[in-house]
Amino acid sequence: MNSFPADFLWGSATSSYQIEGATEVDGRGPSIWDTFARGEGNVIGGHTGDPACDHYHRYREDVALLAELGLPAYRFSIAWPRVMPDGRRVEPRGLDFYDRLVDELVAHGITPIPTLYHWDLPQALQDAGGWVNRDVPSWFADYALVVGDRLGDRVRDWITINEPLCSAFLGYGTGVHAPGLRDARQAVIAGHHHLLGHGLAATALRAHARPDTKVAVALNFAPPLTDSDDAEHREAARRFDAVHNRFFLDPVLGRGYPPDLRADLAHLGALESAIRDGDEEMIGRPLDWIGVNYYAPSRVIPTPDPLQESNCGLPGLRGVDVLPARGPLTTMDWEQDPVAFADLLLWLGEHCAPVPLIVTENGSSFEDTVDADGRVRDTDRTHYLAEHLHAVHAAIAGGADVRGYLAWSLLDNFEWSFGYTRRFGLVHVDFDTQRRRIKDSGRFYAEVVAANAVPDRR
Repeated sequence: MNSFPADFLWGSATSSYQIEGATEVDGRGPSIWDTFARGEGNVIGGHTGDPACDHYHRYREDVALLAELGLPAYRFSIAWPRVMPDGRRVEPRGLDFYDRLVDELVAHGITPIPTLYHWDLPQALQDAGGWVNRDVPSWFADYALVVGDRLGDRVRDWITINEPLCSAFLGYGTGVHAPGLRDARQAVIAGHHHLLGHGLAATALRAHARPDTKVAVALNFAPPLTDSDDAEHREAARRFDAVHNRFFLDPVLGRGYPPDLRADLAHLGALESAIRDGDEEMIGRPLDWIGVNYYAPSRVIPTPDPLQESNCGLPGLRGVDVLPARGPLTTMDWEQDPVAFADLLLWLGEHCAPVPLIVTENGSSFEDTVDADGRVRDTDRTHYLAEHLHAVHAAIAGGADVRGYLAWSLLDNFEWSFGYTRRFGLVHVDFDTQRRRIKDSGRFYAEVVAANAVPDRR
């Protein structure tokens, strides 16, 4: 058994659009995901984020599940269009909901960790250009100030933005996420504006919330793996790492955009045109911790032509292709590789020092088996969870300053373009009846948290 530090933070995570439902209730405005999900062919089965898990009406039941599992922390996101339907005007009923949710968490002794942005931009702001519009970062800071003023007396830990790579690159570059645009140059500009919004929001939170406010950003990482250690493969890994990982990581650490990244993307002319004096300083304001989201590595290979556009959809990336994932796979066709996770945490521990790390997302999609008595068996997910918790422990033992683990996800939910066809939850949700059942993986995780050690399930 691997024991964790006594003060290690345990919990689970969700996001607003994936669980809340109630998309037209109490003055909530439409988000880009409401619009995108209604577009033909954008989401499997034509599914949308309504009713999702109906968390808006069932939040007390879901907090009770957190308490039953004995989870000390809960990461959730706040829907900008619920708080500000048009991105600018405050809707008191939206703020009231998150006020009630935080009160319910505190009443159960659960630490609230809100994320201000998990991809659900108000559609009104997208109509004004979305994250390509340089005004949006400032409007995001205004929103952060409103939320911080309302919840800051009870919330210490904040996450500004979740996975800006997905929001910018998949939303504005490949079009597989909202708002569904396909323009590499716009994707890079949107990425820069996400980072600028992070810096401005962090500054707003620190200026107007409680004195011990802690601010973080949650980034998703895919460590590049190669089958050869020759110069060509090392260069392919470097190029992939620059755009996928260091584009967002180095600026928030106060180091600006890496010179090799700037050179790699120079042919787009986007990054240099977007950066203004003072931007990198604002983006690099001090962080209290880095949120690490990890699901799988990427296997990369150099292309014969170093100027060939990559097949992986990262804007401006050339000379690199990504190979198919190797088994065992999750039902997302993602490679299961806990060793790569441990190696990533060790690298981040060195690269980010002295800023500590918290794993803000890690989980797996598998099929569940519901017995006649209601027991939900998910052996594959339990195995994945054990393997990856062992990886976190190994990284800590190797010197990485990892201070917490928030499992993704508390509930089965709306899984973006996959709709309701993929399940990540520790808790099974029957989307027809909204009945919740704790899965075997949830019971296993609760045992780990209670014991603060991980039994060997390998």
